[in-house]
Amino acid sequence: MGIDAGAQRLDGKATAATIKGELTQRVAALAERGVTPGLGTLLVGDDPGSTWYVNGKHADCAEVGIASIREDLPGTATQAEIEAAVTRLNEDPACTGFIVQLPLPDGIDANRVLEVIDPSKDADGLHPTNLGRLVLRVSGPIESPLPCTPKGIIELIERHGVSLHGKDIVVVGRGTTVGRSIGLLLTRKAVNATVTLCHTGTADLASHTRGADVIVAAAGVPGIISAAMVKDGAVLIDVGVSRVTDPETGRSKVAGDIAPEAVEKSSWYSPNPGGVGPMTRAMLLSNVVESAERSLALS
Repeated sequence: MGIDAGAQRLDGKATAATIKGELTQRVAALAERGVTPGLGTLLVGDDPGSTWYVNGKHADCAEVGIASIREDLPGTATQAEIEAAVTRLNEDPACTGFIVQLPLPDGIDANRVLEVIDPSKDADGLHPTNLGRLVLRVSGPIESPLPCTPKGIIELIERHGVSLHGKDIVVVGRGTTVGRSIGLLLTRKAVNATVTLCHTGTADLASHTRGADVIVAAAGVPGIISAAMVKDGAVLIDVGVSRVTDPETGRSKVAGDIAPEAVEKSSWYSPNPGGVGPMTRAMLLSNVVESAERSLALS
């Protein structure tokens, strides 16, 4: 089945391109004041997927004029060696924000590594200090990095003229990257939505999703949101990523959490791929630029 004419696409690729254009101008303004934002990455090992992601982030930097700083360690690196690399990025004035590419090798305490990050340079926005500020600051500005994917989802929706004020939003999945953190942003007074978080312990998922104005599906279970679980005119945001075998070609392909038949009932939908992914990468760049702007204001 094709997408119904009433369902409008939330185009993450086009929106991310617009944001990159805006960031290019902000980077140029910083350059006039002698500041060049820099994104650092710490990659441990040679996992093909992780290497691809890191290379993509540096390619994004080149597009907008952000400097790239890389720390690449072998898969045999010790806890102490990895933490020392984080400390180098913390202390490098050219690095205004950085990420530690996950997963780290077996035997490494990832939480301990992440907590070594200087919160002001936390490009992912997931450091405990920054999440804590997000918990505490229900209203007013937050002058610390915000979680990239939740921030990108809200930007994607609002830049298409869709208001989230007063909306009932169901989030499916309680992972740190999206599920546990997006509610903190959506329930701030600036957005003012009502959020229900569902997960594997939810007894009747459909009873929650059927009345939702917006569904953010981040479970990583192909097609978990069916047409029967969605009301007409809902906004559907597909975040979960799985790989399934295409029955026609026998090849592996990316599948989202929202079934095509459910999309047909929506007013707006974010596809997967091509929706939230590009927005997450754009928000990573945004966090790096914002960190440089804050450091300049404090100097």
